[in-house]
Amino acid sequence: MASSPKITIRNGRLIDPASGIDRETDLHIAEGRVAAVGAAPSGFQPDRTLDASGRLVLPGLVDLSARLREPGHEHKATIASETRAAAASGITTLCCPPDTQPVIDTPAVAQLIQQTANRNGYARVLPIGALTRGLKGETLAEMAALKRAGCPALGEAERPIRSTHVQRRALEYAASFGMPVFLHPLDPELSEGGCAHEGRISARLGLPAIPEAAETLAVARGLALAEQTGARIHFRGLSTARAVTLLAEARRRGVRASGDVSIHQLFLTEDDLAGLDANCHLLPPLRTQADREALRAAVVNGDLEAVCSDHQPHDADAKLAPFPETDPGIAALETLLPLALRLVEEGVIGLPEMIARLTQGPAGVVDQPYGRLGIGEIADVCVLDPEARWTLTPETLVGRAGNTPFIGTEMHGRVSWTLLGGRVVFERVEQD
Repeated sequence: MASSPKITIRNGRLIDPASGIDRETDLHIAEGRVAAVGAAPSGFQPDRTLDASGRLVLPGLVDLSARLREPGHEHKATIASETRAAAASGITTLCCPPDTQPVIDTPAVAQLIQQTANRNGYARVLPIGALTRGLKGETLAEMAALKRAGCPALGEAERPIRSTHVQRRALEYAASFGMPVFLHPLDPELSEGGCAHEGRISARLGLPAIPEAAETLAVARGLALAEQTGARIHFRGLSTARAVTLLAEARRRGVRASGDVSIHQLFLTEDDLAGLDANCHLLPPLRTQADREALRAAVVNGDLEAVCSDHQPHDADAKLAPFPETDPGIAALETLLPLALRLVEEGVIGLPEMIARLTQGPAGVVDQPYGRLGIGEIADVCVLDPEARWTLTPETLVGRAGNTPFIGTEMHGRVSWTLLGGRVVFERVEQD
């Protein structure tokens, strides 16, 4: 492979929360890493200069949950199609849940995913290893082998372990290898068959419902076991105010727990189900407006240190059945950053704090050296035009799937360039 080019990004507003930088300055890159901030190193001659005047220069985004559908579901999407969409959206590192086919419960599958991503070269993919073989919640996976194969964390995707005993053993085993565990907080008994929040909207529409307690029970169990075992846990995709409160209280007691929220949960609520748009069929379901406000507050104060896309691309047929029978999930890579910027524009959160939830926060959850632009750090960079306004349409989507309720919505901010390890992997030719 040829050596990485020397690149200077000039005149942009560099925001790197991890380094405490927020100022208009230049960024100099050599050998895939940040060589200098401000004045160029002595004798530095860039092979290319990018003019970022009027733009934001940010660390590449780190997304804790993005299904790429490969291997096993290539009719929905592929690693190539979705990492290309990620690059166009300023996302340079993606965590892939283990519910591929075959499941990520062996080093071979973990390595296949990483090799495929490396070959395409648009974004870095970190496979989340399975806690149990086949995600069946019975026999523990070979965690040490998965760690050696590049899995930074373990989880069961959206298949919660029914047995408390097995979950305890899994957490003990993971703790012995120093690996964080992703927990999807939904009690399997209370959530089975449900497709909407248990409340006035589900009652009016006659939809099978999932109560708030389905999440809070699972969170309480996870926290109790984390406290018992000393394991590090991360709640992937919290959706209720009560769950956030439980997490915050446990963290104050010293429990090693963290949590994130999917970006759509900070905008949509159960009211968006009124038209029975299957693109609003999600797990966890869209909750109340009070829940949404509590989630926003938790992002602001840091009780939730990461915001992710929870990208789940589907083929068109997956959303055509009656609402309860459709597949849950949103194609969300390309709306993550624009929606985050809307929160800033609406005055919900400051820009540096929002960027932290998309970069250093999620990188810290999985103990990875990304999401930061200090000198010597890996040069994953997103250069963004914050003033750009554009409308999300099927034609503007780079990824393969269009299952999003945000079609037709005006978006705020658009990526100009994305660099992965010092190489330009996305460049917007037309600033439209």
